[in-house]
Amino acid sequence: GTLPADADAQTVADLAFGHDAANSLGLPDAKLTAQLRRAAARFGPRDFLRFDPAAEPPPSDVPEDCRFDHTANERGATSCRRCGRPLRMRTRQDVWYDALIMAYTGERAGVRLGASYAEVFRWLPSLRPYRAPRAADDAEFYDTAYALTHVVYTLNDYGQTSLSPRWLPREFEFLRANLREAVRLRDADMLGEFVDSLRAFGLDERDAEIREGVEYLLANQNADGSWGDREAEDVYLRYHPTWGGVAALSRYRFARGRSPRFNRVKNLPGV
Repeated sequence: GTLPADADAQTVADLAFGHDAANSLGLPDAKLTAQLRRAAARFGPRDFLRFDPAAEPPPSDVPEDCRFDHTANERGATSCRRCGRPLRMRTRQDVWYDALIMAYTGERAGVRLGASYAEVFRWLPSLRPYRAPRAADDAEFYDTAYALTHVVYTLNDYGQTSLSPRWLPREFEFLRANLREAVRLRDADMLGEFVDSLRAFGLDERDAEIREGVEYLLANQNADGSWGDREAEDVYLRYHPTWGGVAALSRYRFARGRSPRFNRVKNLPGV
């Protein structure tokens, strides 16, 4: 592949994600790796992650893209630069786990996308204590849930190795305690990730939480075998719940030994 000379940070990140996928499929491209490294070096952490994990914790002043015209706005902006309408702020949890995925994928692709995985991961303790939802549309609860499932996914390379609850007891307890909340919310996407993550921690059908999650998923499939809203405008909301459901129902044969990535972050302060 060839990287456009004027590629912006988002394009570099998108190509790095694709490059990681190609590498996983046995299609490495050393030339593209070198191009991506040179291009990524032109940008700073805020360009990729919206904050600098080497200098600050995940912030609360990163706006969502405008709901009306989808414009991306600068950090700290409270109104859209294009239409002037008020902006909603992303939660700290959302900003953090987006950065965690970005740094993780960059490392796998051989490209530094603003920060190392360890630099981002070290802020996990700043998200504690975790709490139950206060309302059905509690954004902080939702983003905490997905932040913690992605702690599991990035530590075990999406199902490659098992994790011990002793390593991350607070995160394990949040997932276990709130699995039934995902059932109550009828949220197949969240439930799929909870069950999948708890399997990585060693739970299986002998545990009541796993049985309840599996029973809900089996009882609430769409006619075509998928999960989620088949009419959703956002294609992500059509395919991702199905990915989560399939993962939740899968029985893994994990690789022996401790997660290599956890070995690199286990001694970070607070972890």
